Amino acid sequence: MIPLVGIGTDVHAFASPDAHRELWLGGVFFPGESGLDGHSDADVIAHAAADALFSAAGLGDLGSNFGTSEPQWAGAAGAVLLEEAANRVTGAGYQIGNIAVQLVGNRPKVGPRRADMETAMTQAAGAPVRISATTTDALGFTGRGEGLAAIATALVVAQPAH
Repeated sequence: MIPLVGIGTDVHAFASPDAHRELWLGGVFFPGESGLDGHSDADVIAHAAADALFSAAGLGDLGSNFGTSEPQWAGAAGAVLLEEAANRVTGAGYQIGNIAVQLVGNRPKVGPRRADMETAMTQAAGAPVRISATTTDALGFTGRGEGLAAIATALVVAQPAH
């Protein structure tokens, strides 16, 4: 079987301080950090990973699977969305090989929480998830500290029909 690769992206702006949003990244809560604005918890790492899975399996994208017009996803945890995405992908006859996600932004620092995020995302996806981070050297909206972006790559393999 030939592996299939999908790429996923997610971007969210930081919410206004009066919105009192919590920051969740990679299924992990970051206390004391400003949260991101979004329909769900705005976990860009989990969302990009789910988007990449859908892309690899030919099942559309994050928006076509978890649209903002669907009230059941309002406030949903990113880990829950990733778990549901993984279930849909495996239900469509694919095995998930792995997912790699890169967070783009100035804060929070990922290093101290990387292992926790990888554990949470691996559990949700049912396959290894690796997380890295970078900045844009003060360029663009992430460089100005206006929000965060994440880019993910997922590898899946079609399983033979029984």
